[in-house]
Amino acid sequence: MSGRERTRWHGAALVVAVTVAASAVLQLVAVPSAPLFGSLFGGMAHALTSRTPLELPAPAFRVAQAMIGVIIGASVSLPALTRMGSDAVAIALVTAGTIGVSLIAGRMLAVRRDVSPVTGAFAMIAGGASGVVAVAHDLGADDRVVTVVQYLRVLIVLVTLPVVTAVVFRPEHGLGLLPTADAPLLPSLAYVALALLLGLLLARLVPVTTAVLLGPFLVGAVLSQSGWLGTVAVPTALEWLAYAAIGVQVGLRFTRESVASIARMLPAVIAVIAAMIAVNAAMGAALARLTPVDGLTAYLATTPGGLFAVLATAADTGADVTYVMAVQLVRLVVILATLPLLARWLRRGARADET
Repeated sequence: MSGRERTRWHGAALVVAVTVAASAVLQLVAVPSAPLFGSLFGGMAHALTSRTPLELPAPAFRVAQAMIGVIIGASVSLPALTRMGSDAVAIALVTAGTIGVSLIAGRMLAVRRDVSPVTGAFAMIAGGASGVVAVAHDLGADDRVVTVVQYLRVLIVLVTLPVVTAVVFRPEHGLGLLPTADAPLLPSLAYVALALLLGLLLARLVPVTTAVLLGPFLVGAVLSQSGWLGTVAVPTALEWLAYAAIGVQVGLRFTRESVASIARMLPAVIAVIAAMIAVNAAMGAALARLTPVDGLTAYLATTPGGLFAVLATAADTGADVTYVMAVQLVRLVVILATLPLLARWLRRGARADET
């Protein structure tokens, strides 16, 4: 069957088949957010081989965006945030510095004619990759570029993390375990349903594009920390469905021209990401000097991405897991809250440059 003759049903079947197969393979080789990448390939498999229009229904994509907020909200730790105490000023400075470095990196990427300032900034912003990808298109960025670059950064961080940790800090291993708790299914499903429902209702009251993500995030964080439903977590299957919906929607927007354009910019992107990691490591060294925390804890706290791998590394090497989580979560919340303002500011600046 040629690309012209493919029906929507055949296209949907192809997307699902490629998504399942690719996700399984990526999961086996420990690629971060395997369902998102697998579904990205699934969407691309149809978009690049057929002219038949296919897209995720708008309500389904909105629920997927909201689910990303719920997932992030479930990871919030109130004890971790309150633990910062007297280090709040230093952490705020490091957070601002990390965002500033991200914007500079994004501006460097936007030197290319095929990358807008908004796309460059969103592609390079350090932290909250899934949240940034989920709202990138709504805020005027090219979500195809944003998705590839964001998760390339996460992948590079994950690859370099054990090397830097072992070579520079030489910690002992097996010193701790990442805190986990069994979450019963029914309370967890109730948590997801309430966070989605109340979060989306809250989003309708707030005229901000990212409210569809921030509303469920806030409700989810409050519910998970209140203990009202007991120990809760987002079931893995629902996480995968949310990531898959985001990935499919992005993948279906790809064209052969966009693939070629992204491939051409990869060498520059890798160089900029490497520079970002180095600068963030320097900020970690500064944090260690300004606060009582050790160098390894400060380095892990300022790593630009890969939150759960960073927390696992912190636990395994004896670093302060609570402190690492607090710094990473502060940056994540600040980024998600300021994305609409950032997009507006960058678009205004781009228009001023054109006139």
